[in-house]
Amino acid sequence: MTSRRNFLKTMSAGVAGLALSSVPGIASAAPHLMTSRETAETKRDKVKVAFIGIGNRGEQDFDDFLRTGMVEVTALCDVDLDGKQCQKVLKQYPNVKRYRDFRELFEKGANLFEAVVAAVPDHIHFPIAMMALAHGKHIYLEKPMTRTFLEAELLMEMARRHPELATQVGNQGHSEANYFQFKAWQEAGIIKDVTAVTAHMNNSRRWHRFDPNIKHLPEAEPLPAGMNWETWLGAAQWHDYSAKYHQGEWRSWYDFGMGALGDWGAHILDTVHEFLNLGLPYEVTLLNQKAHNDFFFPYSSTILFRFGPRAGMPPVDITWYDGLDNLPPLPDGYGGSEYNANIPSTNQGETPRAQLNPGKIIYSRDLIFKGGSHGSTLSIIPEERAREMASRLPEVPKSPSNHQENFLLACMGREKTRSPFEINGVLSQVFCLGVIAQRLNTQLFFDPRTKQFTNNAFANALLAGGLPPRKGWEVFYRTPSSLLL
Repeated sequence: MTSRRNFLKTMSAGVAGLALSSVPGIASAAPHLMTSRETAETKRDKVKVAFIGIGNRGEQDFDDFLRTGMVEVTALCDVDLDGKQCQKVLKQYPNVKRYRDFRELFEKGANLFEAVVAAVPDHIHFPIAMMALAHGKHIYLEKPMTRTFLEAELLMEMARRHPELATQVGNQGHSEANYFQFKAWQEAGIIKDVTAVTAHMNNSRRWHRFDPNIKHLPEAEPLPAGMNWETWLGAAQWHDYSAKYHQGEWRSWYDFGMGALGDWGAHILDTVHEFLNLGLPYEVTLLNQKAHNDFFFPYSSTILFRFGPRAGMPPVDITWYDGLDNLPPLPDGYGGSEYNANIPSTNQGETPRAQLNPGKIIYSRDLIFKGGSHGSTLSIIPEERAREMASRLPEVPKSPSNHQENFLLACMGREKTRSPFEINGVLSQVFCLGVIAQRLNTQLFFDPRTKQFTNNAFANALLAGGLPPRKGWEVFYRTPSSLLL
């Protein structure tokens, strides 16, 4: 790719952004980019959207957005456009502009779209979102928001500097029944004085078939025809191509994914974290794990997150359980384990149903609540206590829009997103701290004020991911405050 001009020099005057140096892969912006205010003033019913990542989960997001009837598809981008996983979307829109590099999408096609939907591996979330905001584009980003603590910090700062842009993280349950129920029950004093939460995700994971005694990363394999591997890697250090990284397999590896915690935590702990105002923990302890190794996530793990008191609320301990053989203790009267049929499928094929479906148990001083994942509502346990409380439960409002509609309406200036970067970013940072504890297999003490570990220098290095970004990608990690025009 040839060297390109500073991609913000011709940015619209009303949209402040990153002043990135001239480096390969960073492009000049279009002369005028439509802002959210201008979009709202047009009173249109559709938003022009570019989709980055159109296979697997990207295809599901594509279908969900099309069902809203509020999208005009104007660009498609994927590093593996020739792959069979992309063909369904490409056949639906054969005449739409196509790109294999998101940087080229922003350079050559920025005037085509107002918003971006990105469903890509965790490690490439950050540069795509950073470039979208720098170009004045609304951004819907799949969860987890970022792979590292620093990336979340930089994205939150960038989003704060661009309040005119809508940001949304793809934990769709944040626009479903549990979100509105939790809020209503808390406001009515039903959920109060929470002291402990058990979160559990005990389904089979991709890496359960891996050998934890491996001594090195996978051997190089022939690159699929037409695949842009350099862009797929993004800021990560060079890895030779392997099918063991592609098609969702990236989720297994510390270098690219966030494991079970990052994948499912956003769907299980999102309302607990937001409405209890938990912020960042002061302790993250790896209590137990099986098959610990240097490369991929453990077969099972138990992680304790400890949060201090907040604004009259007591301290909270959250204990996370993942793994087939690592079920949490259940309280008396727990009852059955309900399955949420609305959970999106994966491309792992059919996997055995876990003994305990993903969910949470919330312990307060007076009540115990049982909940599932995504938008699943809470119930009070045991049943006798639920019947006793029934007359005191408030009416729960219905969601005015699903997660995709909420984002599009926010692009039009008609709603505010329910899972914006400034809210979801801190939750993402909690997961990043948990992954660091998994990698180091230890107990960590964290200062939420300084945002540093106080007992482990290696852990502090991992807040930024460990190794520096690969050459040519370091521009995305400059402090936004020093890059504003």
